[in-house]
Amino acid sequence: MIFKILTVAGLATFEIYAAIPAGFAFGLSPWVIFFASVTGGLVGVFVAFFLGAKIKQFIYKNKQPKQDKAQKYPFVVKIWERYGILGLGFLGTMLVGAPISIAIGTGLNADLKKLLIWCCIGVITRCILFTLIGYYGLKLF
Repeated sequence: MIFKILTVAGLATFEIYAAIPAGFAFGLSPWVIFFASVTGGLVGVFVAFFLGAKIKQFIYKNKQPKQDKAQKYPFVVKIWERYGILGLGFLGTMLVGAPISIAIGTGLNADLKKLLIWCCIGVITRCILFTLIGYYGLKLF
């Protein structure tokens, strides 16, 4: 049982879309799936947060940016200017995942502490939503 829970938490560290169905496939309780996926998702957020800053420092240690980000990635910059931290942290976490949202925020020089808070809120919301969908979806069968 503990290995199933750890598997769900480990999968949620990288992708919640895989963790929650795996929990239901293992026959775990929805509450156990929820708490394991939230725990794993939050671990993924904090790992991406701490490693993202270190990786950025390593890459840009002796290198100056050559091209303006608005010219290189106009779509991402438009989304960033329109929705800001909230859009990147919450909506980005809901759509593509927290580690990717933090990586994009690091690249855009966002305030990572605020981004971390919104990514955590996004992970919890995402786990609630997908656990409920999985639970009630299985009730239909």
